[in-house]
Amino acid sequence: MKTVADILRTKHSQAIHTISPDATVLEAITLMAEKGIGALVVTQADQVVGIVSERDYARKIILMERSSYDTPVSDIMTAEVMYVDPRKTNQDCMALMTENRMRHLPVLENGRLLGLISIGDLVKDIISEQQYIIDQLEQYIRGG
Repeated sequence: MKTVADILRTKHSQAIHTISPDATVLEAITLMAEKGIGALVVTQADQVVGIVSERDYARKIILMERSSYDTPVSDIMTAEVMYVDPRKTNQDCMALMTENRMRHLPVLENGRLLGLISIGDLVKDIISEQQYIIDQLEQYIRGG
């Protein structure tokens, strides 16, 4: 079974996109759009202080008729960030994300941000594992 560290290594991009809690929501949404991502880890002095996602934007800016031009990220971010250690398995992460209805999960080791995994990353990894098992079974059945 693959670990979070394995999943991070196989991600298309190893970049970790972060934003300051003092940045505007417009800056956050612009960065997410430019990078084609759905969430940013909010950091201050190299410490994770929150996470902000497109869902936060939709629910806390658009629906509340606030301005993304002058609202700081700190006003809409989730401050109590759940995270995982790189030694956790894809199943551990899937359970945590499903239970807590999350789509993004920071990976921290000794307080240091190593990456961010998404539900899509986990689904891709699980499908890959299942395909490998299917291929092995087919090869076994054929006598190879």
